[in-house]
Amino acid sequence: MEDYAYILDYLPQGHPDRKTFKREPIAYGLGELEFKLLELSPKPSVTMNIGEKVYIGKDLDDRHKIQHVKRRVNFSDLTAAAQSELPYILEEIIKMNEERFIKFFNDAQAISTRLHMLELIPGLGKKTMWHIIEERKKQPFSSFQDLLDRVNTLHQPDKLLSKRIIQEMEDTSQKYHMFIKR
Repeated sequence: MEDYAYILDYLPQGHPDRKTFKREPIAYGLGELEFKLLELSPKPSVTMNIGEKVYIGKDLDDRHKIQHVKRRVNFSDLTAAAQSELPYILEEIIKMNEERFIKFFNDAQAISTRLHMLELIPGLGKKTMWHIIEERKKQPFSSFQDLLDRVNTLHQPDKLLSKRIIQEMEDTSQKYHMFIKR
């Protein structure tokens, strides 16, 4: 279960497409660990900023901005604003959790005799995949900068990982999920 989420969009007047007598404020959030997309019910008197980290764990109380998590949503349920903010917020989460994602590059394995986990990263081809594998045999990568210094064909790993995570969110029929918990 997620304890924290990052705000993708905040609608203080409620969702404009929902035709109800009393529209309640809602926010769309991205779970920090499992990248779950969530519809959140903020407390009435709060304001939120896009990209803000909010507590959504079990012991919500008066100190927190979120009243409760309404539901888990699909990528297509997000507002256009939330969809456009998603890559930037994902990149920030990836940068802040660099150790976790460097571990992915150090530990990624073959899925089958013809497919490797690294090949599922958009923009990362076989040549770069083999370069990463050869370099990590010499010594595990310690940071994104170390990865970039040793694998000169790789550029912006945070953006590439963000694209893969969004692919997993958009296409729920994806066979392989490396980052999203279903």
